[in-house]
Order: sequence, then C-alpha cells, then structure tokens
Amino acid sequence: MHRGVMAGFATVIALSATPSADAGLLSATGNVIAILAGELFIGEAEGHLGGAGTLTIHSQKEPRLSCAGDFTSSPALGGSGQLTCTDGTRATFHFKRLTVFRGHGSGSFSRGPMSFAYGLTAEEAAPYLTLPDGKKLLQNGTKLTLVDS
Repeated sequence: MHRGVMAGFATVIALSATPSADAGLLSATGNVIAILAGELFIGEAEGHLGGAGTLTIHSQKEPRLSCAGDFTSSPALGGSGQLTCTDGTRATFHFKRLTVFRGHGSGSFSRGPMSFAYGLTAEEAAPYLTLPDGKKLLQNGTKLTLVDS
C-alpha cells in the first residue's frame, strides 16, 4: 500500500473540530477519515475535556456498514480506543494528538489494517492515511470517495 491523498477520512475529521451545542460546553466534535482494510470510512468523533470520547464512522462503499466505539487520550501519551461494527467486525487503534482537536493514528481491524486522521482537511490528512495500491482520495464537493489513481 502507498500513502496517497487522503480526502475521505480527512474530510470527515478534517472538515473541522468545533465545539458542539449538543455535546455541551466541555466537549468538541470533529470529522474523521479512515481507511479500514482498504475501504474508506468517514464519520465523527466527540471528545470530552477529560480525554474520553466516542467515535462513529460508516463505510462509503456500503453506507449500512457502520462502526461505533470509544477512546481515551492524554497530551503526553496520545490515545487508544476500540470500535465494533454492525457486521460484527472489530478494531483496536492508537493515535497521536497533533493538537487537542487534531491527530492521526493506526490500528488493527478484523479484516486488515486501519489508518485514520481527525480534525484535518483531506489534504492535511493525506500523509497519515494508508490507501490501497492504485487508489487515491477524491473530494467532490462535500463527498469524499476512494477512486482509481
């Protein structure tokens, strides 16, 4: 696999990390762009002041396939978490915070490797994502897709 332009996961994570009215004063939400076993997933993470948070992503290829989980993080140690998907697959991951609202990570998914970025634009996320050979991320308006390069 090669590192390519990561527009998918980065679009969701990368669009922005902003405080959410629904999330409360001491939490923030941000877009997530992920590559799980060669497939593009996008979604949203919500982090709380104490370092804990939740994550929900869905497959761009099969929108009914979604994954949800939780994570913990600290500035010194980075973070880790786990996901469970609607098809029964699971993932564990770790990440490095670039700032309180931005970062990247990798992990192990039931069907293969996982890489992701959050709080970054698709372009900013590109160096942190591991795309399948011969694929690149393409942003068409607000939609991010994985296409042949």
